[in-house]
Amino acid sequence: MSMLNSIAEMFGRSPDKKPDDSAYSEGALEIHLHKRDIKGKKDRVAAIKAERDLNPSTKWRNRRWASIIIINAMFVVSFSLDIQLIEGSLSASRVIGFHFADLNAALQVTLAYKQILINLVIGTVTVLLLWWLLGGRTFCSWVCPYHLLSEFAEKIHVKLTSMKLVRDLPMHRGVRTVLYVIFAGLAFGTGYTVFEAISPVGILSRAMIYGPGLALIWVVLLLGFEVFFTRRAWCRYMCPIGLTYGIVGITSPLHVRYDLEKCLHEGDCRAICLVPHVLEPTKKGFALKEHVILGADCTRCGMCVDVCPTQSLTFDVTGLNKLL
Repeated sequence: MSMLNSIAEMFGRSPDKKPDDSAYSEGALEIHLHKRDIKGKKDRVAAIKAERDLNPSTKWRNRRWASIIIINAMFVVSFSLDIQLIEGSLSASRVIGFHFADLNAALQVTLAYKQILINLVIGTVTVLLLWWLLGGRTFCSWVCPYHLLSEFAEKIHVKLTSMKLVRDLPMHRGVRTVLYVIFAGLAFGTGYTVFEAISPVGILSRAMIYGPGLALIWVVLLLGFEVFFTRRAWCRYMCPIGLTYGIVGITSPLHVRYDLEKCLHEGDCRAICLVPHVLEPTKKGFALKEHVILGADCTRCGMCVDVCPTQSLTFDVTGLNKLL
């Protein structure tokens, strides 16, 4: 996937349609042609049947859940015991004296107060470098407390839809870009960080550390909407934080890499993915090259890596061999 296509899709553009043969690299075309012929089709069907009998791994999911719980628990324990190792919340904090500031929150504050605060700059640079190294939207799946709750809501939603009790009503992914502009405009025009007041990420972080408040009602309503109407509505279609970190991760060295030759195209990875548009290359006939780096909107959650027993999807670092 080209960087420009990746960026355009992150801002809401629909993925490209299936390309013709002239668009493939020589190696990719050879693989696609093999998968089209009768022997290739039979081999693929047999392999898919065998694959379905295997139990998918939950290694990356377990690590990710542990990361979310441990990071947020550190804030709670530090405040409760008044040991001051970690002060503040996910919006802005100080860790052993080092300032950290959520990039979207920092932007909102700067637009609202129309001045640049030195501590905010220090905290922003620190966080910017951290999430550039790890892949911008890694924050969403490895730190954000709402992501974990939304994952459980998603499981309920999928169960209800399979029972035909509810229908999934997808939204246009461009909604997130529109909301990003709206909240930035509101901060600049009103002098108030409007988004921070309704962000479920900030609300949950502050509620865990300082105690619950009425704002949690909004979080419950949002989760209810995701259970009964739109699967992962906030994370997939609405959250400006995700867009901010997606921009940071455009050139990140850490990414998920797709191997066309190993892929069986059964679609389990897309079914489980939070942002399935980044997995368009896994559709039969869609990958232009033998190896494809998933788009900037990828959250590096590892769910697709877990569910793929052929290891056609793996974590990778630019210039290094596969991590695992």
